[in-house]
Amino acid sequence: MFGETAIQLTGVIQKRPNFRLGPLDLMVPKGYITAIVGPNGSGKSSTFRLMLDLNKAGEGTIEVLGAPVGRGDETELKKRIGYLADEPFPHEDGMKGTEKADFHRFWYESWDVNRYRELLQILGVDDHQALGKMSKGMRRKFEFALALAHGPELLLLDEPSSGLDPLAWKTMIDILHRYMEPGDRTILMSSHIIEEVKRLADFIVFMAQGRVLGMYEKDELFGSWFTFFVSGEQLTAKLAAAAPGQCGVEHAGGSTYRITTSKAAETEAWCLREGLQLIGRQALELDEIMSALMLQDRLSNRS
Repeated sequence: MFGETAIQLTGVIQKRPNFRLGPLDLMVPKGYITAIVGPNGSGKSSTFRLMLDLNKAGEGTIEVLGAPVGRGDETELKKRIGYLADEPFPHEDGMKGTEKADFHRFWYESWDVNRYRELLQILGVDDHQALGKMSKGMRRKFEFALALAHGPELLLLDEPSSGLDPLAWKTMIDILHRYMEPGDRTILMSSHIIEEVKRLADFIVFMAQGRVLGMYEKDELFGSWFTFFVSGEQLTAKLAAAAPGQCGVEHAGGSTYRITTSKAAETEAWCLREGLQLIGRQALELDEIMSALMLQDRLSNRS
């Protein structure tokens, strides 16, 4: 699917009293933008924290930028990473933005004050305010600028557009496209906003209930998941269920069935072979694909 790997999780499991994460097996390609999508509580933020060794896995191995995670001093590794958490840290509310920026400057030798000031200007942020006094969107933009200011090789962005208005969201996307221009940088982000994923991601990872349901190249994904309306006198529910990649069949009246498939081209060829009439088609949106994958997952776990 791709060349070098920026992040690799192998057999990762984390058990908590009310939630089990994993086993996770995931390879994030270097030089691309990968988006993790899934419902709230699916384990996206927990996975980010494991990658940064902020939380510990009970089993499995994690490798980030070629270095193992959780096996000693990771100061040098973390200097190569920019991280935007899903929520701001409450203990920093009393700090001014300038104070937090000074703290970052101390830790990152590659800190670029000119880039930092440029990002604040583009995003319309005044960093002389106390962080706790900033609006949610303003603080998000400040933390975003901070994560980028040292020119990291890897960006981990957990719901980056949360709290942003549409104009700020578009500005953020432009900044991220510019960040990726050198060609050797990597972004792993989580998002529930379909347009954000469509405009940014090269690869999409689906997560639910602490597990990865699948990873897909974006254009291939949207080119292969369709709902077809198929008709034919010989068409029955049993025959419709035999369609390639079938992940949902509904009777649409008369001799017509609504078939949802993950293999559009193969399903078209199947209709031709079976002498069926394809009377309509509709590409699935990201949330519809997610729902179909979750249904497949639930059905496979029952069997």
